[in-house]
Amino acid sequence: MLAAFTEAVTIVRRTKGAPDDFGNDTWTEVGTVVRAVMAPGVSSEQIQGRNSITIQPSIYVPAGTDVTRIDAVFLHGLKYEVDGEPVTWVHPLTGWAPGIEVKLRRAEG
Repeated sequence: MLAAFTEAVTIVRRTKGAPDDFGNDTWTEVGTVVRAVMAPGVSSEQIQGRNSITIQPSIYVPAGTDVTRIDAVFLHGLKYEVDGEPVTWVHPLTGWAPGIEVKLRRAEG
């Protein structure tokens, strides 16, 4: 990725720990700053009983970046959940791996 077109994002890597005293899952979170390119994606608004909006941008991070479907991402000061499995792009003829597409989701309201 060309550095001039990237921005810093924080990937919050979540690791499941031992259950607490009540049997609930516990999680450890560690943030890692990486350079990414952002695509605005789509947003949808629902006004049925209450106002809510869902925002679904995508980011593209370098190949080899450690990101999974249970992680989160801080982008422009807002926390987004990773939406589905990140996709590693690999050219079928040359094996060139330009990066990973990470779809994000944030709901408000």
